[in-house]
Amino acid sequence: MFQPDLLKGKRILVTGGGTGLGRSMSHRFLELGANVVICGRREDVLEQTAEELTKETGAEIETVRCDVRLPDAVEAMMDRIWQKRPLDILVNNAAGQILAPTHKMSSRAIDAVLGIVLHGSAYCTVAAGRRWIDAGERNKVVMSILTVSALLGAPFTVPSAMAKAGVLAMTKSLAVEWGPRGIRTCAIVPGLFPTEGAWSRLMPKERGGDEELVKTIPLRRVGEHIELANLAAFLVSDGAAYINGDAVVIDGGKMQSGGGGASTQSMLDWTDEQWEAIRPKKK
Repeated sequence: MFQPDLLKGKRILVTGGGTGLGRSMSHRFLELGANVVICGRREDVLEQTAEELTKETGAEIETVRCDVRLPDAVEAMMDRIWQKRPLDILVNNAAGQILAPTHKMSSRAIDAVLGIVLHGSAYCTVAAGRRWIDAGERNKVVMSILTVSALLGAPFTVPSAMAKAGVLAMTKSLAVEWGPRGIRTCAIVPGLFPTEGAWSRLMPKERGGDEELVKTIPLRRVGEHIELANLAAFLVSDGAAYINGDAVVIDGGKMQSGGGGASTQSMLDWTDEQWEAIRPKKK
């Protein structure tokens, strides 16, 4: 689909790049010639992913352990990355979600989601942007991974919807503020893309199973990771250099048929017992 050197010479940081969509995007970026750095909180996961991606693509990948909720940790990570070579592209992908009745969420649970998604994206974006602006570097990109809830809201995942909406506001605002400095911002709004972690937490069998969820998507299927990875590769490439401040939806048409709320309507009448059934069990 793309020239094999589409991203040659581009240095890209993918937050939360060790698993899920972050891993898939990192894999595609490597295939297209990019120099990729992935960060996350679990060093063992990062190392395993780096080893796997090197075997799969033949390209080396860098890892940095970082909790993006901590501004000092983010600054230290950026310093480490810049010591070798400045970034060209930042992908804000690290995320966290909790499926639960909002009135029963603890402040700690709310802060955990806001910390990773909203604060983490802001810390990483400002840290990279400051370095680019101070050095007078241009042709840089910040791309963030959102959710449909950022556009429409979503019951039972309210902290995530709030946080993603904030990242969308950041994307639109900085497109104007940083555009004259040669830094563009954009975002991807994925629909249902199965991942090992989030899928089991957010799409439990109590919601009707995969078959019922697929019925809420006009294309009658979930997304494939390569489809999102290809979109990400295009948006961060020079071929998309005039796309600034926009969020591209890739969801098989689901948002047009009711978005995030459509698949949660049946949950409005859930009992406490049904909610208890999907709560993660303490080990």
